[in-house]
Amino acid sequence: MVLIIDPQQAGLSGNMVIGAFIRLGADKETVKEIMEHYGSYFGEITVNIDNVVKSGISATFVNVKCSDHHAIAYHSLLETLDGIKHEKITSTILTFAKKVFQTLAIAEAHVHGVNIDKIHFHEVGAADAVADIMGASYAFHELGLADEKVYGLPPALGGGRIKSGHGNLSVPAPATLEILKNIPVIGGPVNYELTTPTGAALLVNMVDEFSEFYPLIISKTAVYGAGKFDLEFPNVLRMVSGTSPMPTDKISILETNLDDVTGEVLGHTVDRLLEEGALDVTIIPTIAKKNRPAHLLRVISKSSMNDILAETIIRETGTLGVRTIPYVHRNIVNREIIPIEVDFHGQPKTVRIKVAKIGEEIVNITVEYEDARKVSEELKIPLKDVIRFINQKMNF
Repeated sequence: MVLIIDPQQAGLSGNMVIGAFIRLGADKETVKEIMEHYGSYFGEITVNIDNVVKSGISATFVNVKCSDHHAIAYHSLLETLDGIKHEKITSTILTFAKKVFQTLAIAEAHVHGVNIDKIHFHEVGAADAVADIMGASYAFHELGLADEKVYGLPPALGGGRIKSGHGNLSVPAPATLEILKNIPVIGGPVNYELTTPTGAALLVNMVDEFSEFYPLIISKTAVYGAGKFDLEFPNVLRMVSGTSPMPTDKISILETNLDDVTGEVLGHTVDRLLEEGALDVTIIPTIAKKNRPAHLLRVISKSSMNDILAETIIRETGTLGVRTIPYVHRNIVNREIIPIEVDFHGQPKTVRIKVAKIGEEIVNITVEYEDARKVSEELKIPLKDVIRFINQKMNF
């Protein structure tokens, strides 16, 4: 299963996330009971869950009414959470929820320029935040989404100004902006706060990969969680669940232009990068500054390998800089390597073929180059003839 969290329409808040999860199948009564149970340790709280219509879109609205007992320090909040017991909240769910609170606390600490130990939850409301985060964390894991691929689309932030304990602030709230750093976002389209700090913190902890557009999926279900305000457009968070016909992963691309490197050094650099763990390396002829012939060195890399591979490029080529394009979405066709026996005019040879599939449909079949080359050398037959002969013998 694949899940897309789509806050492009009207942003997201904690209760919108929970509403969408309930529409996906999370148990409404259990979610409500968990929210009130955990929230009651921090303030007076009542949760009501209803189906509503927002500008023609049917959605689930989770209405949280609460008042805090008092502001609470970040570490005191964590200690209180550790002391609360509930049969439905596993250690995995609690650990996830604490990561969301950590995201909020780090953002607040950065905004205020203080150590995380000095952070008190008052702007987001401790009882409200606890209820939203514990309810969303439970529903996320109850639905099994923690083990699935989750995509996030750019959230709408809203606009205008909001009241805070520090006076009027422009939207988005500073903590929201800090949490969504390096993530694509959309301003507007109204003068309301559409994405809250709690919603942003849930988003970044649930999403595996952010994308500007919908990835390739087969859509199964689209659901909506409702926001509080009645706007001139549907104030809803959309989630889409489905299946992916092709596996995907998240990669980075490293690039540099080289106009003073010999062919020998280029070839050696390719070998070194592959040895260090690059997924692929290409060299493209190009024209650089001052109309000089040059080469564009491009490396596909797992994001965790970026620093190692960038250093390898610099050391091997002497380039003064390496561009990094992070979090590139890549579709991967399922591949299966199958050994087959081919009779070359009375001389049987075993070769491997690579079968590429989208779902169950075969889209391409090729013989492994090394196997074909070995047959070519042993039988003294041109490589192109060996490949053509094998292709004619394959029955798929």
